[in-house]
Amino acid sequence: MPRPPQDPFIPLAKPVREVPDGSIAALRRKARACHACPLWKPATQTVFGDGPADADVMLIGEQPGLHEDREGEPFVGPAGHVLDRALAEAGLDRGALYMTNTVKHFKYEQRGTAKLHKRASAAEQAACRMWLAAELARVRPKIVIALGAMAAQTLFGNTFRLTRERGEWRQLGEHARGMATWHPSAILRGRERSAEMYRQLVEDLRSIARQR
Repeated sequence: MPRPPQDPFIPLAKPVREVPDGSIAALRRKARACHACPLWKPATQTVFGDGPADADVMLIGEQPGLHEDREGEPFVGPAGHVLDRALAEAGLDRGALYMTNTVKHFKYEQRGTAKLHKRASAAEQAACRMWLAAELARVRPKIVIALGAMAAQTLFGNTFRLTRERGEWRQLGEHARGMATWHPSAILRGRERSAEMYRQLVEDLRSIARQR
């Protein structure tokens, strides 16, 4: 039976009508057959979350990119390399974290032979939110980190502004605390601000230890 949306371990600001139940492996299998929005059609595959099913910390990104679409895993490719370096500097073991995205399929615009990243619409984000809710309900993390504005607004609401509220810890229901910080892909696009954004990302990740 699906979990009720009011499950206290689903600390999402935006409503979810149905939350699939099952183990992470079962949820991954179910998500592969999801046709709730049209993004599955051009995508190579579903990119579900990865990591221990009992992880204390969950990192939530925005949506898969080209490399994630090809490999079927979150946070690989250039952005994943930036995140790996930041995690190492912060003293965090990636293997102990559960990592996922708000949206599970790669959305892009074809330009010649290139596939250019395109932001998922509000309707597409809403259709995919049940899978994130299911991951939260199954893993039950104590700490939830939103990487990027899309993930932050999914957790904290549409009025959340990453540039203003980055790094601020908030209570997510009774059982978890959350914080938003830069997505590594934004750091890659940051140009003259990249070094400062990266420093802030590492600083925010280091603060996880103080919340445990």
